[in-house]
Amino acid sequence: MAGRTVTRADLSEAVYQRVGLSRTESSALVEAVLTEICDCLVRGETVKLSSFGSFVVRDKGERVGRNPKTGVEVPIEPRRVMVFKPSNVLKGRINGETVQGD
Repeated sequence: MAGRTVTRADLSEAVYQRVGLSRTESSALVEAVLTEICDCLVRGETVKLSSFGSFVVRDKGERVGRNPKTGVEVPIEPRRVMVFKPSNVLKGRINGETVQGD
């Protein structure tokens, strides 16, 4: 069951339909929220959205990887990665369950 991709425009339209702001205001609101989330993650902060999940930035150390085609070992540089951890409420909704806090 392949789902469709939700875009910024889709989110702005949903805000417009449900909240009653103008399309311009809805778009600005979505952009402001996404910018704030991005800025927090860049600073290394965890973004936790109740009943949705958490975005966490983790540091990965240097490690040795292997080219699967040639078998040659290659160093992989240290980097920061972002991980999304869904809440139990979201997991339950995805699986059609009723979870407390929904």
